[in-house]
Amino acid sequence: MKILGITLLMMGCLMAFSLGLDILQGFDISDAWSNAVSPFRVMEMAELVVLFFLLFLFFGETAYTLFKSRKKRSTKQ
Repeated sequence: MKILGITLLMMGCLMAFSLGLDILQGFDISDAWSNAVSPFRVMEMAELVVLFFLLFLFFGETAYTLFKSRKKRSTKQ
């Protein structure tokens, strides 16, 4: 759970930094947001499949570890 939280915190901080830099350069918020998510628009289907597969593995492993630790804690008591 800590890894997931740290990952999401880092992603949020980096996106905020990127948006902030774009806004400082004179872009409005919608253009800054468009620049932040534009790398995902040009991905091909195979790249998107790999991206979603890796995200699924990351979240699946986190959920499995969380479920396993909770189950171990409940049987221990």
